[in-house]
Amino acid sequence: MQRVAAIVLSLMAVMLLLSAFPALGASHDPSGSPAPSAAPTPGTSPGTSPAPASSTAPCPIPAPTPTTPTPSPDPQITPDPNAPVPTPVPAVVHPLCPAQLSGNPVDLLAFLFNPIFQTMFLLLAIFYSIFGDVGIAIILLTLLIKTLLIPLFKAQIVSQRRMQLIQPEVRAIQQKFKGNRAKISEETMRLYKERGVSLGSGCLPAFLQLFLLIPIYSVISQGLAAPDISSALQFLGQPVLDIACQAPGTLQPCIDPTIPWLLGLDAHVPEILFKIPVIGFGVSGLALIAAALQLIQTRMMTPPTTDPQARAQQRIFMILPLFSIIYGSFLPAGLFLYWIIFTAYSIVQQYLIVGWGSLFPLFGWTPGFAKDHKPRFAVEPPVSKPRATSGDSRQNEEPSRSATDRAAGTIKPGRQRGRTSRRGRRR
Repeated sequence: MQRVAAIVLSLMAVMLLLSAFPALGASHDPSGSPAPSAAPTPGTSPGTSPAPASSTAPCPIPAPTPTTPTPSPDPQITPDPNAPVPTPVPAVVHPLCPAQLSGNPVDLLAFLFNPIFQTMFLLLAIFYSIFGDVGIAIILLTLLIKTLLIPLFKAQIVSQRRMQLIQPEVRAIQQKFKGNRAKISEETMRLYKERGVSLGSGCLPAFLQLFLLIPIYSVISQGLAAPDISSALQFLGQPVLDIACQAPGTLQPCIDPTIPWLLGLDAHVPEILFKIPVIGFGVSGLALIAAALQLIQTRMMTPPTTDPQARAQQRIFMILPLFSIIYGSFLPAGLFLYWIIFTAYSIVQQYLIVGWGSLFPLFGWTPGFAKDHKPRFAVEPPVSKPRATSGDSRQNEEPSRSATDRAAGTIKPGRQRGRTSRRGRRR
């Protein structure tokens, strides 16, 4: 359960990081000035070349189509002071330009995530070019990522299940060496080593799951909002895919971010069903579904216990997945679609290995299909590995004793001694 809490708290930290730095996959100018526009500057004659920019854009920036043409001023005509001031053409910021190394830590983080970001965006663009639906593209990308990570997440589930199976022996160690934390930790790690339980196999997939959230967030929030995606569809400077933008030369996204089968939901912006009037907090329907699935996943892996303190901690941990409802007010809807499919895939994987786990009874109700259910790939209880023997007879006897017996302080019975009373003394 400590691992579950660490995962959820780490997820909260990553979500806060995403909200604080929304452009991790974008290129940032260290000076903070906007990208130069290809359109001529008002007041510059056609024959005069504009002043060179201080920095060159790392990838091409599309020139926007001006809504109102700006005539060049004639020096012989006195300008009318009452004439309206022409509206300057906005510069198109290219959010998919590769990030450049600088002293900014955000730029460094974006530079490190560039290869992962471009790979995921290319896969998303390929699925979009085949099906023409960004929602289906996000689902297929999620299924592909989760399928590639099956071995790691299988090792995580098996490790958690084995730790649950040896909990009685862990509690026996804690009871035997109560108050001696160093001895408890030593004996517990010794037990894990004997039973072949690896703690690293359970932590690595959790960190990898959180690590993938940053590029996925950038792909959905920045990639689906970019008016030009040509630089992200290249590999080593060579284009690998050609996608016709829905409105080239404008500020509209190149890829259509709407999901028709979700009532035209826009994938790169938050999805709000309604707002709470008092605090103005927006509630997302996809966030509610994601929180419910995380609640099911957490309950399936929660071991049953009769300890009141442990049950109180479990109730606290069951509340943590509900924090996803808060994230729905400011994170894009496509990210929650990814998280829903990712969690549903994990639930199916857990069902095949641990069954329904502790999901039932639910409010005192246990369905018939959950009674005496055996998972398809059940985890066998871990057995003690034989330890290296030496000349010491005491060490040779150690493998024959279980960890529970060793923690409880039991010893092997010796030979029965004869009666020592005067009347029953053996001669």
